[in-house]
Parts: sequence; structure tokens; C-alpha cells
Amino acid sequence: MVHPPAVAAVTKAVVPAAGLGTRFLPATKATPKEMLPVVDKPAIQYVVEEAVAAGLTDVLLVTGRNKNSLENHFDRNWELEAALEAKGDDDRLARVRETVVVADMHYTRQGDPRGLGHAVLCAARHVGREPFAVLLGDDLIDARDPLLSTMLAVRERHGGSVVALMQVPSDQISLYGCAAVEDGAGGDPDAVRITDLVEKPAPDEAPSDLAVIGRYVLDPGVFDVLRETPPGRGGEIQLTDALRRMAREGSHGPVHGVVFRGRRYDTGDRLDYLKTVVRLACDREDLGPDLRAWLRGFVTSEAFEAGRE
Repeated sequence: MVHPPAVAAVTKAVVPAAGLGTRFLPATKATPKEMLPVVDKPAIQYVVEEAVAAGLTDVLLVTGRNKNSLENHFDRNWELEAALEAKGDDDRLARVRETVVVADMHYTRQGDPRGLGHAVLCAARHVGREPFAVLLGDDLIDARDPLLSTMLAVRERHGGSVVALMQVPSDQISLYGCAAVEDGAGGDPDAVRITDLVEKPAPDEAPSDLAVIGRYVLDPGVFDVLRETPPGRGGEIQLTDALRRMAREGSHGPVHGVVFRGRRYDTGDRLDYLKTVVRLACDREDLGPDLRAWLRGFVTSEAFEAGRE
């Protein structure tokens, strides 16, 4: 029996976190957007916890200036822990200790922000020649709808790279990278074969309604391609452009897509950020019942009606 070649296990995650967060000014003037709270945890903690839950043990945050609070958040705060322990506040003590996740945390600076492709390229020295995952901090994936673990399994079966896809309305496809796909995954129910990628196409030029969302499992050959990728849309080095070349040439293995149909929350947009906070809070056992009751009363109140005028 001929067995397929062994595929290296994925243990490393890269989380780009160097953005300026201008859409949330003035809140992000001194606070990184990744540290904005989603209920009672910063957005970045959800992303790191997702990587750890999928079995990744090494997390690299690609940061920039004024991002020291990211490092502090994932470090121990002995003074705070001692104060809570002295008070017997076991509940808050446990929540503080949750931030010290079971992963090796590393940090590097992007310096000159030249796009997502450049941010990924900044991880080359740390990652080496191993496959790795990329998780974007603006996309939160509900822990009840595992995506990354499915992508890792597809990578294990087929090698190459794997991109997360999601169906979006045609009038929104210009906000995303868009994938052309075919059923070329050998009957794999979790995957489609990506044949082309277009960054933010006009609706009438989009090859499908499948948008690229912020999860990737990448072959290390992507670094070689990124080094040769010229600046694209917006004068930035686009990861989509590098993946497009890889999908067309196949020189670093195939590029597959996993179509995600679960719950995804966008914390990079102000309105969607507020929706995310409300949705996740409503699902909490400690907050949900009271919040849902308040919301029902609020939407029928005079204050709500006055705000609609």
C-alpha cells in the first residue's frame, strides 16, 4: 500500500496586531484596538484562546508601537493576584489567571506597516520552515463553532495551505478577498480547492460569493512568495496576492478552502463591535438573563423610539 507523504504538524500561530485602530479613535489613541473589551475580555484574548483550543502551543503576536499592554496582558501580575488572593476573591483571581494561557507567547514588531502580507513576513524568522496558522484579531470565531481545528485537519489530509471562506451577500464581497473554487478535494466534505483569489473585487467581477475571512493555515513556502510579491491594492503587500500565485502554480502544495457556516463576529467595525458585545453577553449565564430582559424593555421604551426619530 502506498501511503501519502507525512505532513508536518502545525504548532505555531501568528497573530498580526500592529494596526492603528483608527476606526475606534479616540478610544485607541493610547489603547491598542486589540485590547478593547468584548464583554469582560479583550478581543485579543479570544483569538489566542482559539489558537490554544485548536492545539497550537506557540503564539507570535506581530505588534507595533504603543502595544506594550498586549505583552503585559499575557504576563503574570503578581501584585494583583496577591491582592485578590488576600481578599479571598477567588472568582476574579481565576479570571486574571486565565489570561496566562497555556502557550509560549512571543512578540515581534512590524515596524513599517505595509499590509497583512508584510506582517506575516515579519514572522518568517520565528516560524522557520514549519507550517503555521494566521489568526486575524478583528475576526472572532465562536468557540462553539470550531473552525481552526477543521482547517488543521484539512491541512493534515492534503498538505499545502488552507484558507477560511464564508458566503457573503454580493454587495459586500468588495470588502473582502474573494475565492474561485472547484470540487477538487477528493470528495473531502470539509474542503474545496481554490483556483484563484481576487482582492476586494467589484460585485460584477467577483468569481463567487465566498469571501476570505481571517483564518489561514499556511505552508512555509508562503514566505518565499511574499518576498517576491510587489505592493498591491493600497500600496500594501497583500497576503491574498501571494496565495493567488500559490493556488495557480501549486509550487508549495495545493490551496484549499474551508467554508465556514458558524458564528463569526467582526470587531473591526464599530457597529459590528457593539453587536458582538451584546450577542456574547446575551449568551452568558451570568449576564444573559438580565441583559435580555433589559433589551426587551428598552426596544419598546420611549427612549428607543425617540432615538429612531
